[in-house]
Amino acid sequence: MKELNRIKRTSIWIFIIPVITLNSCLFISINYELFENTIFVVDQIGRSGFTIPYLDGSLSISRSARTYPAYLLFKPGMILTAFLLIHYWITNNKLFQKIDNNDEKNKYFLFFGIGSAVFLILHSIFLGINYEANLYKFSKRFILLGFIIFELIAQALLVKSILKVKNKILKFINNKILILKIILVTVLIIVAVLSAPILNSSDYTHFKHALEWNYFLGIVLFYFLTYLFWKSDEKTSVHTPEGA
Repeated sequence: MKELNRIKRTSIWIFIIPVITLNSCLFISINYELFENTIFVVDQIGRSGFTIPYLDGSLSISRSARTYPAYLLFKPGMILTAFLLIHYWITNNKLFQKIDNNDEKNKYFLFFGIGSAVFLILHSIFLGINYEANLYKFSKRFILLGFIIFELIAQALLVKSILKVKNKILKFINNKILILKIILVTVLIIVAVLSAPILNSSDYTHFKHALEWNYFLGIVLFYFLTYLFWKSDEKTSVHTPEGA
């Protein structure tokens, strides 16, 4: 099935692009002196001492990405990732239509997957725009929260769909990676639920910053596992799953 190779190609880029983008923004923040006397002088807000935010939480993703010149990388990087997400979820839906032998049926993960991509586009557009209205601030938080919730639901529903048709696609999958995907999605959901009270408080700033870096990494790690999960057509030498 041609969808398998498309999913593999798309998923690896969904992992690579945001990881490179976020860590490039981090590099700019902690190495701001490299950009002095150039047209890319780093905004004061975006400057930071040396930090490994995945561990110490000294810098938030927003602070590292929303100021000049970091947003020149962040905004197009995230918007490109969002369009790849749309392609990813549409291709998965086509794949499962073939597996279920039902061209009319759209999987629920398609709705939530595309929804998460739309939220990511909106978040990328509005990040860095300064406006003091409480409604506007709430909207930005709502958009970011929407991306996380929709992405988690889409990932969970996709794993559920895979489990339902597992016997039909055994030749196409790596079962060990499927177990890792289940564990990853479960951990992400548990962490989201347990951390909700902390995120609503004004304390634990460093913990919240470290959590957001690691949590975003966990979300895109799902797509790296997807790349490892599906076998290519060359390895299976089969065009349609048995029993589909």
